Amino acid sequence: MTNALRDEERPAEVVASEVVFDGHVWDVREDRFRYGEGELVRHYVDHTGAVAVVAVDAAGRVLLIQQYRHPIRTRDWEIPAGLLDIAGEDPRDAAERELAEEADLVADTWEDLGSFAMSPGGSTEFIRIFLATGVGPAPESFARDAEEADIRAEWVPLGDAVRAIEEGRMTNAAMTIGVLLAARRLGA
Repeated sequence: MTNALRDEERPAEVVASEVVFDGHVWDVREDRFRYGEGELVRHYVDHTGAVAVVAVDAAGRVLLIQQYRHPIRTRDWEIPAGLLDIAGEDPRDAAERELAEEADLVADTWEDLGSFAMSPGGSTEFIRIFLATGVGPAPESFARDAEEADIRAEWVPLGDAVRAIEEGRMTNAAMTIGVLLAARRLGA
């Protein structure tokens, strides 16, 4: 059963779909669809998708960034991440761009750790997470504004990050998934 254990695509027939809120970053969509013997209505965030990067240096440290996230009223620890909001941009190229924009870093080696549904009951968002190694300074640094203006960056031993996750001291979902997968992949 282990190899057969997987999510199952089973699209429902959508009878009607419309944007009921046109937002600055993403929209809220209302779908009416057939399910079982009737029709259901659901509202959800219609998201562009995103990428995230677990950057690990030669000393086995992971780059964590901290920034303010208004919906949860917290400066949470994260990994560099961003929206797939450039039409046609390859997710790996977006990950490279985000690592440079948020951390002024480039990487020699990239590994795709997978794509994950962040809140499948309320959002279409999938985030593709990459492991970046052989990291070094980017040829140029980027100006940051809004919440990114006061990003705090820290290189943390991978094992310390895993313990902070296990102890519930860090809760960002993309960071959690990425750090735990990277630790397993790297044997940390």
